[in-house]
Amino acid sequence: MPELPEVETTIVGLKPIVGSLIHNIKIHTPKLRFLIPKNILLLKNYIKIQSIDRRGKYIVISLSNDHSMVIHLGMSGRLILTTVAKFIKKKHDHFILCTNKEHLLVFNDPRRFGFLDYDKSSNILSRNYFLKMGIDALDKTLTGILLFEKIKTSEVPIKQLLLNQHIIAGIGNIYASEILFDAKISPLEKGRDLNIKDCNKIIVSIKKILRKAIISGGSSLRDYVSADGTLGNFQNNFKVYNKEGKKISGSIIRKIVQYGRASYYCPKLQKKK
Repeated sequence: MPELPEVETTIVGLKPIVGSLIHNIKIHTPKLRFLIPKNILLLKNYIKIQSIDRRGKYIVISLSNDHSMVIHLGMSGRLILTTVAKFIKKKHDHFILCTNKEHLLVFNDPRRFGFLDYDKSSNILSRNYFLKMGIDALDKTLTGILLFEKIKTSEVPIKQLLLNQHIIAGIGNIYASEILFDAKISPLEKGRDLNIKDCNKIIVSIKKILRKAIISGGSSLRDYVSADGTLGNFQNNFKVYNKEGKKISGSIIRKIVQYGRASYYCPKLQKKK
């Protein structure tokens, strides 16, 4: 699943269409995870794309008609930016937006777990998926004390807490393992057993790992490539993810399953209290 670094990288790749006017929209698949709002087809009157931003794992495209499009890439979705001249439709191209400069923004999603929403901007910000979203993982106000207050009574392991988008938005399974390794904290530790010092270490590692991943263009595993087709290379910097059985600092990396998700860690360097 595309996580925060991949979504951020996607947005950077979409910057060429900011300031463009929408010329046409085609919907080839009316229903992804949810139905695509039919009123999005009204965007054929040269409405301007004013900005493209990220909120957690969501892409928000703000328009000059005081409406916004929200795109979530789901498990396998990606946005492709190409031109009319170069475009060849593929099997899972569900949504296509054409600009006045003949750019095409294509939403491709083989598993159809992603979604596209469209409404007045004021209504979009009131959607449940935004109202329930926790603080962004790269928000300057995210501190160890804030994390501590959110998890200090929790019986849930810290790995799962990092995946909880209601607590911190943007972290997925891959980066959670890398973050905890960097912080030298076991994924088995329960929230209630972590002190403020531990939480401070986790926050430092969150920002360190995610920023490094963004610089590297994200991690290209399975389905992900950026909007312009470029592969990310942060997977070459993984310390523990998908490295079960390999040695690190004289110890063996282990793989365990927590809540149905794989966790990778080094028992020697990430000792449980």
